[in-house]
Amino acid sequence: MRLVIGSDHAGWSLKKAVIDHVRSLGHEVVDVGSYDENPVDFPDIARAVAQKVTSGEVARGIMVCGTGVGASIAANKMKGIRAAVCHDVHSAHQSVEHDDVNVMCIGAQIVGPWLANDLISSFLAAEFSTDEDFRRRVQKLHEMDAEG
Repeated sequence: MRLVIGSDHAGWSLKKAVIDHVRSLGHEVVDVGSYDENPVDFPDIARAVAQKVTSGEVARGIMVCGTGVGASIAANKMKGIRAAVCHDVHSAHQSVEHDDVNVMCIGAQIVGPWLANDLISSFLAAEFSTDEDFRRRVQKLHEMDAEG
C-alpha cells in the first residue's frame, strides 16, 4: 500500500519511527514534512496529507502531531477525508472497518514508538466492512461532505 505521512514539529520526533515501521511492513511512504523540529503549522501538513489521499496518489494517510487532535480537526476540514485520533488498537482498526477512516492521527506526546507501531499495524491491516449498516452510514458521511 502507498501511504502519506506527515507531522508537525511536535510529532517530528516520532515520525521517523513511524516511517521505519511502515516500510518494514512492506508499504511505500510519501513524506510531506515536517523535516525537523522547527515550528510548522499543523493545518499546512494536514492539507498536504489530505491532498495526497483525496487525489488517489496514496491509499491512506498518517498524521503525527502533539496529541493527534489538531491534525484530526484540520484533516477533517478537507472534503473526502475521514480522520480519527487513534490511541488504542481497537480504535485503530475499527475506525477503518466501521467508518472507512482514511487518515489516522496519533499524538507523539501521548504514545511512544512501541504503541505507535501497534496502532499503525492495526490501522493498515484493517479493511472497510461489507456490512450494509456501515456502508449506509459512510454513504451518509459522503452526502454530508457534498453538502459542504
